[in-house]
Amino acid sequence: MQDSNPQLENALAQVRHDLKTPLNQILGYSELLLEEAADLSNTSTADDLNRIRSASKVLLNIINDQVTSGYLLNPERVLKQTQDLHTPPPIQQYTTVLPPGHILVVDDQQTNRDVLSRMLELCGLKVSQAEHGAEAVALLRNASSDQVPAIDVVLLDVMMPVQDGHATLLEIKSDPVLRHIPVIMISALDELDSVIRCIEIGAEDYLGKPFNPTLLKARLGASLEKKLLRDSEQQHLQQIESTQKRLSKELLDAANYLCSLFPPPTQTPLLIDWKHQPCSELGGDAFGYHWIDDNHLAIYLLDVCGHGVGASLLSASAINVIRNGFLPIADMRQPNQVLAAINDMFLMERQNNMFFTLWYGVYDRSTRMLNYGGAGHPDAILRITTPSGTKLEKLPSTGPIVGIMEGMDYDQLSIEVPHDSALIVLSDGCFEVIQQDGSMMDTALFDNYLHQYATDPSALDNWFMQCQQRRGDEILDDDFTLVRIRL
Repeated sequence: MQDSNPQLENALAQVRHDLKTPLNQILGYSELLLEEAADLSNTSTADDLNRIRSASKVLLNIINDQVTSGYLLNPERVLKQTQDLHTPPPIQQYTTVLPPGHILVVDDQQTNRDVLSRMLELCGLKVSQAEHGAEAVALLRNASSDQVPAIDVVLLDVMMPVQDGHATLLEIKSDPVLRHIPVIMISALDELDSVIRCIEIGAEDYLGKPFNPTLLKARLGASLEKKLLRDSEQQHLQQIESTQKRLSKELLDAANYLCSLFPPPTQTPLLIDWKHQPCSELGGDAFGYHWIDDNHLAIYLLDVCGHGVGASLLSASAINVIRNGFLPIADMRQPNQVLAAINDMFLMERQNNMFFTLWYGVYDRSTRMLNYGGAGHPDAILRITTPSGTKLEKLPSTGPIVGIMEGMDYDQLSIEVPHDSALIVLSDGCFEVIQQDGSMMDTALFDNYLHQYATDPSALDNWFMQCQQRRGDEILDDDFTLVRIRL
């Protein structure tokens, strides 16, 4: 045994490669012709082809065994291998049908490409060819842009001019568009380091020449199945993405519709503004205000349980009924009648067990009286200016939530509104905020804020930003709605 010499090993590997290449071509053609001869029952031609095929295998074995740094030429081994000429191996069959696919054969030897392509075509595969790595990468990129049929598997030779197999494999696996294409390396170069390098880069497998056709078909079949599965997954993902885009557009349209129901801020005859931010694409909060007649302003805000499409549809239906006065049995200037009529119209049993809370008030600007009532809703807040300062007056919601039972009675309360007051109607998302430490925000913070800043022009936006900061997220856990009327 001789000491290892890297330069000698590399040189011998190149010699083995160069010697085996023409033998692989002879072997490939002889096996293809043998199969055709067997189909034609041409025994004379088959015998001659068998001798050629067997001789090629013997020579390949001699090269593998003898052209190494660790062995001297052994005449006895050569004689033994030569005797194998009299026992031809069985004929390989190439007509096994594989999953449909398009194979790219990359080899600098035209003969090698032709032999391999013919074998693959006999298995029912479509085959394209490339002479070197640069041509292969260009063809793959054209295929990815739909200029040519897509490539399913690449059979890539290692030793090629212009761009060898290692560089080509690295370029393929570094490209986000191409990296999913399975690559099987095929080479007469029988160096373990080359095999490891290719597998590390991302090759599916590495087959030496002359390759075992059965093993090649098995590897191709596995790679094609993997590629087909991935393509199917990608198609499903594209369908899901398309559906999500369509649903997102529809949700956006629905959100825009719901927002279109909200009245714009006004300057006269009263200063009214609001801040509304749903916690998802479609929220369950809705509000409105409109003049019933020259003296009476109706103000209302409802909050449907839950979020999403169902909650949004229910809130839109209810707010439209109130805004358009579709309650013939109720006087829209009497909150208790409006609440009772809304309750009977939107019973839970008819709304897929969904319910909502509601605050409804009517301000008479001629008398400065505010009549109001509520159905399970958070109290409205009246900020009053007095000679001694400001104070907050809670306007309670004493009735049950809307929809529990038919025929419910609701209280109607009244309060005289002093000049320079501000009425705040809100949803519970304005103060029920889960803070970063997991605790619920103290409602006293909200009351103190309104006490100081209820009339500041930017008060609504600023309080929303404070809630975001305490939550530690731009999106709150619930819909945020504040309506402010300067009375």
